[in-house]
Amino acid sequence: MSSPAEWYNTLPPISKAYGTTCLAATAAYQLGLYQPVHIALLYPQVFYGFQVWRLFTNFFFLGPFSINFGIRLLMIARYGVQLEKGPFDRRTADFLWMMIFGGFALLVLSAIPFLWTPFLAISVVFMLLYIWSREFPIAQINIYGLVSLKAFYLPWAMLALDVIFGSPIIPDLLGIIAGHLYYFLTVLHPLAGGKNILKTPMWVHKSVARWRIGAPAVVSRAQPVNNARQESSSGVFRGRSYRLNE
Repeated sequence: MSSPAEWYNTLPPISKAYGTTCLAATAAYQLGLYQPVHIALLYPQVFYGFQVWRLFTNFFFLGPFSINFGIRLLMIARYGVQLEKGPFDRRTADFLWMMIFGGFALLVLSAIPFLWTPFLAISVVFMLLYIWSREFPIAQINIYGLVSLKAFYLPWAMLALDVIFGSPIIPDLLGIIAGHLYYFLTVLHPLAGGKNILKTPMWVHKSVARWRIGAPAVVSRAQPVNNARQESSSGVFRGRSYRLNE
């Protein structure tokens, strides 16, 4: 059985970096090194006080140490890692671009007054969860040993649990919206015959290659199969499939 250090070293780079930063941010808060209000997404301070760091720091605070914090961190360790090791295997630049696009989309959405939330880390977690649920829609998930359901419905089940336990639902909704926007633009729209307008920019590829982040990309490029747009008998999209072109 591998040790925690060995398990940690096997994690893919982007999910590992994000989860580690979230853990470090909460640990620093618990040690009294800063107050959350100093890193929260407060647009007046960003635009009138030139506190630009708030546009970035708010993405890393999952709250104080608690059961909810542990659940969110485990969601990164499970769903983010499975995405990066599965559909995004050897596609580190694409995964990083998904995170960048998702962050930008969340900032735009949270600028709408009734959708504003001071921290977007939970929204990022729900974005990862939503995209994972679309990539593995027919996987069976057991929630706390009480309910078994297909992964396709997991984001909504987790949102319902947050409502039951009194947690804010706006961060969850923002993550689901951002995740659906990314998945629609990169998978559903191209499969329907449209153009992929959200291709990973070259500067992201160059940055990943320059800093040697993740495993080198394979020579063959995965292309969505046109007939992959199939539905199960329950009407659930089965996820994308690929064929490798030389």
